[in-house]
Amino acid sequence: MNEAWYRLLSILVFTAGFWEGPAAILYRIVGDDHGHPMRPVNYLDAPWNFVASGAAIVITVALLAVLDKGREKALARERDAGATRAHAGTHTG
Repeated sequence: MNEAWYRLLSILVFTAGFWEGPAAILYRIVGDDHGHPMRPVNYLDAPWNFVASGAAIVITVALLAVLDKGREKALARERDAGATRAHAGTHTG
């Protein structure tokens, strides 16, 4: 995975997860928010909005873990390919 795509996807996933998770809970508790386009889980009645926000937090953490694992694998493949090229370039059979 290209580093730029990883960063972009990570930022988008984190932002969406934050607004649907902790921010939605905070707005509901503090401001009695009953829905906004940035926090659609608050359109749900209590306690379902808290359940949906908790699910959003869990999904966000899982997606960020998957993105990070994919990035690690891509970096390892690039390192291995570079080491193979370097080794092949120095070997004169």
